[in-house]
Amino acid sequence: MVFQHFSLFESLSVAENIQLALPTGQVLTSLSARVRELSDAYGLAVDPDAYVYDLSVGQQQRVEVMRCLLQNPSLLIMDEPTSVLTPQETKQLFAVLRRFADKGMAVLFISHKLDEIRALTSRATVLRRGRNVGTMDTKGKSNRQLAELMVGSEVADISRHKEPGKLADKPPVCRITKLQRPKSTAFAVALDDISFSANAGEILAIAGISGNGQDELMAALSGEWQPPTGDVIVLEGKDISHFDPAARRRAGVGVVPEERNGHAAVPSMRLSDNALLTHHSLGQTVRHGVIDHAATKAIAAQIIQAFDVRVPNDDPMAAALSGGNLQKFVVGREILKSPRLLVVAQPTWGVDVGAAVSIRTAMLDLAANGSAVIMISQDLEEVFAIADKIAVLHDGRLSDVMPADQVTAEQIGLLMGGDDARRGASR
Repeated sequence: MVFQHFSLFESLSVAENIQLALPTGQVLTSLSARVRELSDAYGLAVDPDAYVYDLSVGQQQRVEVMRCLLQNPSLLIMDEPTSVLTPQETKQLFAVLRRFADKGMAVLFISHKLDEIRALTSRATVLRRGRNVGTMDTKGKSNRQLAELMVGSEVADISRHKEPGKLADKPPVCRITKLQRPKSTAFAVALDDISFSANAGEILAIAGISGNGQDELMAALSGEWQPPTGDVIVLEGKDISHFDPAARRRAGVGVVPEERNGHAAVPSMRLSDNALLTHHSLGQTVRHGVIDHAATKAIAAQIIQAFDVRVPNDDPMAAALSGGNLQKFVVGREILKSPRLLVVAQPTWGVDVGAAVSIRTAMLDLAANGSAVIMISQDLEEVFAIADKIAVLHDGRLSDVMPADQVTAEQIGLLMGGDDARRGASR
């Protein structure tokens, strides 16, 4: 099985990583020869002598596939395999998987991306809330038919209704100027001279493959890391570069981090207590140093109602919610504060189609009311569905900011892979 999150040691070579998954006694030189043989046979282009830290995400995934092949599987399971790939790498992966199927191997492809399911598979089984709700031949089926089976009801179309020529007229809410951050560890990514503006009424998408500086950029925007100099992050004329997360919330910044469990919410705490975590700095839930539990419960109830969060009781532990419902709660907690700037990372990662529609609709509504939204996402379907403008983050450098209706997914994919054609100081 190739898991969604890879299990490779970056400081080891490809052959050394593969050796760890095989029975003891494997000689490294003969293993390297076998890797080259299978690589040529299936078109995997895996170099056994390369070090993992030098490989792209797509190349790392091929190492995971190679590790499975050397165990002579009759069934290969791929869990959300394209979530970290560019469109070009996705096409290469599909070509390899088709070769596997042609040679008699069964491939189980786990994904929520409907276009890919229809393009690659012959049959699809839909799971909803842990139950098998149906199996269908994918040939001739539409995305809507698959989505409605996944959700159990009709699914609305979500897209940004853009007005040509209007984007340039909107004032900046937040301006980032020459943001630089050195590497914090040997395997971290340095941010290199990043500049851009987030304008009122717009959704700016920062696309890119995970591991190219997204975590570092998110920490800088949220206040978890502050730049050493001022005038780097300016919110509506106020320098907030040195503000910590609480101060930035008071200034009008809402933040939805990528990891909902442990970062955005504490699983072992009730939803009302999780509401307290981000509202206490606004003076709504703490009075004279004492927590107002009635206020925290009221805020949690408001979020639950407004965002249709499905809960087992009035104030459950966060751990009792499904991933999609917890994500709706986290996003709702930030949006109901009507922030002037919302910074959100991977907003619909790992959630079902229905929850994704709710979250994207809420972000569109927030922008329609005049706020600016910065969305860090590696899901190009999501990026093109709701973004007004797109920039690409690769190896800590940001491309030019481009109107979403003037670029294609293939062009963005090239930038995600390191193409420098439209890379420069962004404005």
